[in-house]
Amino acid sequence: MTELIQSWVASANTPDTDFPLNNLPYGVFSTEGGQPRCATAIGDMVLDLDALEEAGVLDFGGTLRTGGWNAFMALGHADWARLRATLMKLLGSGSEAETRLRPHLLSQADVTLHMPFAVTEYTDFYAGRHHAFNVGTMFRGPENALPPNWLHIPIGYNGRASSVIVSGTPVTRPNGQLKGPNDDAPRFGPSQRFDIELEMGAIVGQPSSGPISVAEAFENIFGYVLLNDWSARDIQAWEYQPLGPFQSKATATTISPWIVTAAALEPFRTMTPPREKPLLPYLAEPGPMLYDIALEVGLTPQGGAETVISRTNYNEMYYSAAQQLAHHTSSGCPMRVGDLLGSGTISGPEKGNRGSLLELSWGGKEPIEIDGGTRTFIEDGDTLTLRGAAWGNGYRIGFGPCTGTIISARDPGQRSD
Repeated sequence: MTELIQSWVASANTPDTDFPLNNLPYGVFSTEGGQPRCATAIGDMVLDLDALEEAGVLDFGGTLRTGGWNAFMALGHADWARLRATLMKLLGSGSEAETRLRPHLLSQADVTLHMPFAVTEYTDFYAGRHHAFNVGTMFRGPENALPPNWLHIPIGYNGRASSVIVSGTPVTRPNGQLKGPNDDAPRFGPSQRFDIELEMGAIVGQPSSGPISVAEAFENIFGYVLLNDWSARDIQAWEYQPLGPFQSKATATTISPWIVTAAALEPFRTMTPPREKPLLPYLAEPGPMLYDIALEVGLTPQGGAETVISRTNYNEMYYSAAQQLAHHTSSGCPMRVGDLLGSGTISGPEKGNRGSLLELSWGGKEPIEIDGGTRTFIEDGDTLTLRGAAWGNGYRIGFGPCTGTIISARDPGQRSD
């Protein structure tokens, strides 16, 4: 395991920061009245990369001055490596660039973070073994928990890129068609079983026009974010047959504001679990392509204190993001810079490792304890926070929080503007 790399930014050298010099995630920020600007996080500061390219300290063809990371991602692997190496040199302990860079450092507390990239397409997978088994057990019993195809194929569906939002954006409880098991007909109203899904998101940084291998897919992933795919379970139960989720997953998908690069996560690669059934050759992994990233979910009721309701790890996934991406291209489907792949809900083997309230409360039958009460599903005013970090020797590679607060559903006749 690699050691902490020292920086002249003092807050980057503390063990409690998500953003040591080993990390250097990419995001977009603004100051009051200013335009969105590309940046990297270092300790408790942001370094304005837009300003550094304007000043000639960095030269990436103006891509760092676009207010988003899509244009830079499109440059390719050589420039990805060159920017990271340059920043590590500029920010490293003893760097002669300290005097020149200090004016372009701002406190994270003083800036607003934005969507770090434009999501071109969004695909969500159902690739966590424990989650799939838990959900299947609830609805079909343990003997039929996994669909016949699940151990052979990364199941996914095409979601809505337009409703991917950045951490901190409020989420309005959705309305939809609801039909209970004893109802003669559906009714329209607010979801009563609104839920989270603890996921990781993989960001495609290079395009492909046809099928690619798992190894090529791994190289095409620029970086990762935390991802909460908010889900209206009661709307989903009525609508999902025969084509799967639609409105139940279209409300919002929240991502963390910093893209943690694949390069930063390189020391934490690990293998997917042993296969219960052999995969077809096009899904074979030539090496470790998953990551050891500890994850947790906190729930804070309005006016109350946070309770951590789940702890798990990204290494529980049955299919890696590289396998998901390779499968996505296998039909000839083109992938574009900025495509986002949701991992699917990440749950572990124990109750405290479950990545959704559907599982934690076992379909609402087993309320969980939180500060000042219990929960089966999310109530208005609740704030849900996802956190994640890969732990090194005396440091961690973190993502920053991925948060959303639920506000009451709109009246169906109310205009949104």
